Amino acid sequence: MTDTLRAIHAASDALVERMGGRKPQIGIVLGSGLGMLADQIENPIVIPYSELPGFPVSTAIGHKGNFIVGTLGGKCVIAMQGRIHYYEGYPMHLVVLPIRVMIRIGIQYLFVSNAAGGTNLSFHVGDLMIIRDHINLIPNPLIGPNLDEFGPRFPDMTRPYDPGLILKAEEIAAWEGISLQKGVYVAVTGPCYETPAEYRYFRNIGADAVGMSTVPEVIVARHSSIPVFGMSVITDVAHATDDEDYVTDGEAIVEAANAAADRMTVIFKRLVEQL
Repeated sequence: MTDTLRAIHAASDALVERMGGRKPQIGIVLGSGLGMLADQIENPIVIPYSELPGFPVSTAIGHKGNFIVGTLGGKCVIAMQGRIHYYEGYPMHLVVLPIRVMIRIGIQYLFVSNAAGGTNLSFHVGDLMIIRDHINLIPNPLIGPNLDEFGPRFPDMTRPYDPGLILKAEEIAAWEGISLQKGVYVAVTGPCYETPAEYRYFRNIGADAVGMSTVPEVIVARHSSIPVFGMSVITDVAHATDDEDYVTDGEAIVEAANAAADRMTVIFKRLVEQL
């Protein structure tokens, strides 16, 4: 057994011991400013990452660093209240360790969310964007010896985000009167925010939004054939950089994500109900 597999087994075994016999069907990753969805989880068990062996600790703004296990939309879920980022200095196998742990304990679906910069010039701060595809510009988490118990050496990525879940989310949003965008998310290392030239480059290669997370998690989930639904909150926009006084501010990004959290919560909760 490799060191990576040992770490996955140790952390997942410790997590199962803390869950009181619950068996989550759905894993949810709550990104910057979006951790308040955890407040909707009923009968929660809170398990700090710091209490699991070998587990990385989230240091990003707005990321509390807990697993929350409980009931949402009538289903047992496990939510990551904060994720691990490559820019925090962790190797990629630790960035995706929480996802592999959730896969090992038996999740059947993965929902991911993030705060992102809008490279699409029609986007506005506060927009919700369904992720229909992605472009990966950070190290692939599957580099290295393949973990055969999780999936094949060369997994298919034709449809990284499940078309059926996307359709359900669009129907829910229409019913609830929630406006949605849909587009391609490009993942970069960070931690600096993008230059105006980088925004133009990302737009030219087909990206509608840019961020520093999510894609490694999705790759690992699809390695194990877990259906994925992803959504971004647009917290800053490329055309704002045309203002010579504009500065990208991390606190403002979290505030923008918080402001959109209620609408995202409605969509995620209703989507869970329909699974």
